Amino acid sequence: LGDGRYEIEGLLGRGGMADVHAAQDVRLGRTVAIKRLRIDLAGDPTFQARFRREAQSAASLNHPSIVSVYDTGEEPDSNGSGVLLPYIVMELVEGMTLRDILREGRKILPERALEITADVLSALDYSHRAGIIHRDIKPANVMLTPAGEVKVMDFGIARAIADSSATMTATAAVVGTAQYLSPEQARGEQVDARSDLYSTGCLLFELLTGRPPFVGDSPVSVAYQHVREQPSAPSAHEPAVSADVDAITLKALAKRVDERYQSASEMRADIERALSGAPVHAPAVVGAAALETQPFLPPPVAGGLTSTSLTRSGSSTYDEESSPGPRTGLWVLLGVLGAALVIAGVLLVPRLLGSSGTTRVDVPNIVGKSLPAATTILEQSGLQVGTTKPVYSAKPKDQVLAQDPPPLHQADKGSAVNLTISAGQQRHPVPPLTQYFVKEAEAKLVALGFQPHPVKVSNTALRFGKVIRTDPPAGSIERVGTVVRVFYSAGYIAVPNVIGQSQAAAIATLRKAHFNPTSAQSSSDAPAGTVIRTDPAPRTPKPYGSTVVIFVSTGPPTAPTSPTQPTTPTTPTQPTTPTTPTQPTTPTTPTTPTTPTTPTTPTTPTTPTTPTTTTSTR
Repeated sequence: LGDGRYEIEGLLGRGGMADVHAAQDVRLGRTVAIKRLRIDLAGDPTFQARFRREAQSAASLNHPSIVSVYDTGEEPDSNGSGVLLPYIVMELVEGMTLRDILREGRKILPERALEITADVLSALDYSHRAGIIHRDIKPANVMLTPAGEVKVMDFGIARAIADSSATMTATAAVVGTAQYLSPEQARGEQVDARSDLYSTGCLLFELLTGRPPFVGDSPVSVAYQHVREQPSAPSAHEPAVSADVDAITLKALAKRVDERYQSASEMRADIERALSGAPVHAPAVVGAAALETQPFLPPPVAGGLTSTSLTRSGSSTYDEESSPGPRTGLWVLLGVLGAALVIAGVLLVPRLLGSSGTTRVDVPNIVGKSLPAATTILEQSGLQVGTTKPVYSAKPKDQVLAQDPPPLHQADKGSAVNLTISAGQQRHPVPPLTQYFVKEAEAKLVALGFQPHPVKVSNTALRFGKVIRTDPPAGSIERVGTVVRVFYSAGYIAVPNVIGQSQAAAIATLRKAHFNPTSAQSSSDAPAGTVIRTDPAPRTPKPYGSTVVIFVSTGPPTAPTSPTQPTTPTTPTQPTTPTTPTQPTTPTTPTTPTTPTTPTTPTTPTTPTTPTTTTSTR
């Protein structure tokens, strides 16, 4: 691919619109991810032109929370159809998508959900300033790295598809994201950056509750809900969600674009206020009773679904009359009269019966208050604290998480309000896991409430799957929900670099690294006895106990031819004269002084005449 620059290594995943492969960039020596569009989408010249333009725009984005785009290009279809398949070369990010995490049933704490969303909004704020709208924000396009960093993927591609003439019923890519469509996208209208904020609100809702704000039997039914139905508050599905987080989520999910956050930075600022405990700017969420009346309100004149298609084909999928018919108006009138009679009965019947009745008081909103403050507020309202149910939470200890009856309801004076309060954030020590294999280690971490994230390590001498270490390390006291990276052996060891070492040193190094070294001779300019290369090459991952051949230099190749020169060394045969040094053998004559060994004769001490001979010699 790319005139031989990229070597495809393996398939990473398949999507509704593209396949993603791992590849090696041989020019720069790095691993990348290559996404190639399906042939049925790439056959449209208009789509190809838009894809090229958007891919180039995406390549210009440089942000820590955006997956980097390195290169783009086109490659002829291998089937010989002549169609050029556009591709994008991207940064290969290790980690898991939020979709994978949610499908595994992992619980994400509200605080962590806000942090992830804030990082997504940071990426969107950057791209919006660059004039690029993502249009496909969803859990599958947000990746969480082992270090906890957020990476947003697929900038540009989503826009190219949204701008194409494909409809919801014909394009799998659009169908797959129906749960995160903004109302204006579902109506086929022009969208702007605030559409990304609506999709981000859907993402935040799912991180908080484990489910999207709207579900249905088909993409069309889900899209219809996005256009016409009000979402429930996240706290209705997850009591640990605070009122401020409810307010942020529902403002992002407003049907009218002018009622949403107007920029990603504005929404991110509100999330940061919620994380710091400061009041948020989003309006407080209305009570459940008020929400229940909203479906009976007349649809807005502008921006409604009246005679508008959910597809972009121009045909009307859901036709509605601009005003209710006479029978509909009659039913609405009867409903209003019935509600009025019920209210009148509640207020007047006790008096008509002559009973003193029970005084009713409004239940105040004490969610988010400390338990002592909530007790004081209830007593001032003529109520009292009932049961208190502590639950582990990221909120401060003894903070009220939920109340029953809820705010804006009425209760008998003197009655009790049951509270759910925070017991603080549960913490556990990270267990020692080096004696386990990765699957066993993951199960133990999940049982303690941690989120395990396996990380494969290739340069180890352990069996495949054996846990090497964890981060945070064993014994660390961490809060429930913390991501614990589990480093485990891939069963492969990188061949150490022993080039330049002596043969003995290289063999020792390889054996220490759990390889089986063997030697071979090879002529080289390197000094004799030096390792000049290995097979496999250094840093190549090989299984534990593999054989590594080391090639040892026998010295320069000219050394064997030099023996022809020894014709001159034959002249050193002249050093037969150096046999003259054998003259020093004459000094062997001084062995004559060994004659003084004759004094051994003086063993006959009776012959003192021998000393006289010495005098006579003088």
